[in-house]
Amino acid sequence: MADVAREKANAFISQLNVTEKVAIVTGAGGSCIGNIAPIPRLNFSGLCLSDGPSGVNRNDLVSVFPAGLTAAASWDKTLVYQRGFAMGSEFKAKGVHVGLGPVAGPLGRHGLGGRNWEGFSPDPYLTGWMMDSSVRGMQDAGVQSCSKHFIGNEQETQRSNTVSSSGARIDAISSNIDDRTMHELYLWPFYDAVKSGTASIMCSYNRLNQTYACENPSILNDILKGELGFEGYVMSDWFATHSGVASVNGGLDMTMPGSTDQSGFGIDGVANSYFGGNLTAAVNNGSVSITRLDDMIRRVLLPYYSLGQDENYPTVDPSTIAILVATYLSGDANIPARDVRGNHASLIRELGSAGTVLLKNINSALPLRSPKNIGVFGNDAPDPTEGLTQVTDYDEWGFNFGTLDIGGGSGTTRHTNLVSPLEAIKDRARRTGARVQYLTDNAIIAANDFSTIYPTPEVCLVFLKTYAEEGADRTAYEAHWNSTLVVENVARRCPNTVVVTHSGGINTMPWAQNPNVTAILAAHFPGEETGNSIVDILWGDVNPSGRLPYTIPVHAADYDIPIVNLTNVTNPGAWQADFTEGQFIDYRHFDARAIAPLYEFGYGLSYTNFSLHHNLSASKLLPNPARTPNLLLKTAPGGNPDLWTQLATLETEVSNTGAVAGSTVVQLYISLPQDAVPAGTPLKVLRGFEKIHLNPGESQKVNFFLTRRDLSYWDTAAQAWALPTGNITFQTGFSSRDLIQSTTLSMRE
Repeated sequence: MADVAREKANAFISQLNVTEKVAIVTGAGGSCIGNIAPIPRLNFSGLCLSDGPSGVNRNDLVSVFPAGLTAAASWDKTLVYQRGFAMGSEFKAKGVHVGLGPVAGPLGRHGLGGRNWEGFSPDPYLTGWMMDSSVRGMQDAGVQSCSKHFIGNEQETQRSNTVSSSGARIDAISSNIDDRTMHELYLWPFYDAVKSGTASIMCSYNRLNQTYACENPSILNDILKGELGFEGYVMSDWFATHSGVASVNGGLDMTMPGSTDQSGFGIDGVANSYFGGNLTAAVNNGSVSITRLDDMIRRVLLPYYSLGQDENYPTVDPSTIAILVATYLSGDANIPARDVRGNHASLIRELGSAGTVLLKNINSALPLRSPKNIGVFGNDAPDPTEGLTQVTDYDEWGFNFGTLDIGGGSGTTRHTNLVSPLEAIKDRARRTGARVQYLTDNAIIAANDFSTIYPTPEVCLVFLKTYAEEGADRTAYEAHWNSTLVVENVARRCPNTVVVTHSGGINTMPWAQNPNVTAILAAHFPGEETGNSIVDILWGDVNPSGRLPYTIPVHAADYDIPIVNLTNVTNPGAWQADFTEGQFIDYRHFDARAIAPLYEFGYGLSYTNFSLHHNLSASKLLPNPARTPNLLLKTAPGGNPDLWTQLATLETEVSNTGAVAGSTVVQLYISLPQDAVPAGTPLKVLRGFEKIHLNPGESQKVNFFLTRRDLSYWDTAAQAWALPTGNITFQTGFSSRDLIQSTTLSMRE
């Protein structure tokens, strides 16, 4: 297929004049949020690009899928692949060629990052597997994936250039990342995306080590296209292009949406492009070679032909442009939309439950045992009062009344359907003959006014929310809307209080040790079936199996990497983010500082019990592997093929020792010998996980296969992944702080 695609691409390129060639890499006007113009004389219909990572945004009759954060909390590679395939199917059915996702940047350096929910986890290994499953799922459905944001886009504040009050241009923040941290942390999941065949990579708004990411030859040419062997195309984030010749020669292959800024972009066309006529002139005067221009086009066309998008691909849904106009220009056209949802609601419901983490369950408060008087509290429980679609930028706390199932910004999705927790609970109560009392105004609850509640419910379900969106970072870890006072006031009256959080990231939980708070569920952003997903957990139709993809601290100060935020800036290059913590983010930071978390990375409870038994066995698959990969091998997508050679295998066995069926996640962590690796090496890192479903009394062997990359560190002097000498420690368990088995193995003496 690759050879056929290359032949088609080369044949197409040979028929193009320079102006047409430039059009293939320059965004244009059209009915999608991003467009490449058609070339009718060659039967090229153009390209439609659309957000986002949780569904087809700015469209009607589409599904709102669980956010990336929820997917990661499931730790379920199969479900995440199915999510990618279902989303890809909807993109394709809408006539979209390129779906703008999945997200590995931000990785999650900052616990308060505004877009963390779009991605997966601050752990690069877990995010790497999520990227692999998502890319394969989307592209198996026939749509191009666009893995983003590359790279170092770890905060929203000053993510792009701005103009000061005095009219001075202030550059975007520069993420200053050392070579080893880049490779072992932020670049790691992009290796997986490239190896999985991602069609495109979106370069980010920020500067990287003082140079804008979209014109940075070191990261785009040397590392992404050279070291990682990326064969697809690099597109800019919207308006993230800052030059023409420098960007093209620096590795940028496509500029989006085509214009230099928002003022030049319109449905009917674009103006003032760094590419377009300027790129044509640069080719004609020799500033950009025709060979480089052809390379750009070839990179764009290879996935187009590889995925068969040149044959019988659906046309763009005619309603798409009407929705764009209605959303941004207050248009009132009503063009019927193409319904592409299929039966995806069932998958969304399943994944929403699978990504819900049971954090506390005192005296088996959950699952509920047919209570006849149920109380529902909190402004996150009911239907939204401002409509089903987020079309505006909210204040930090978001909208007041209504459940929060997805974040804001370009990564959101328009709801066609939304099942709120209150709706689903009332539906369940009708079937069991129970009554439901509710109070969903947090101001009234915070004022301690429960005059409408009588008698005291048998169980009080409190729903909290924490809004997050593109373009702004959060400012506090505590959940929004007076959450602590809401929980404390309800718990003071109700000795069986269950708290459910819907959040775009990490929250502190100062009420977690309250004895009247009997259970806590972190449900993240579950998508449109949010109410059904949580009811399935609450009543025990589904045994909770989610695990934390991040660390929940006792105190906000336990996370000590602040968002850079400057005021009254006059120096254009003032915004600097020095990643001096190196690899020590999230649980790596907690381990290095010996900080006790409230709930650790990888943690999650079940309605049953699991145990690991027998010894953890480890064996080498190659007797004496070389210190570094075989440099004679030709680089392929994913880097040197030897990085993916399996060097070791481990085996353990897990059993369900409880009374009900359920799933657990067996986790493998490794510790490289500290005396054989450079300073700054984490005490332990995740290097394997398997989600296993077991009936009561059932046992299953679990095998882990570790690659050269898994067992190596980045040697900055050799510019290669290197195996350490000495014993590597392997530990398995059920979280990063619940490690039950241990063994050692030396790869090199």
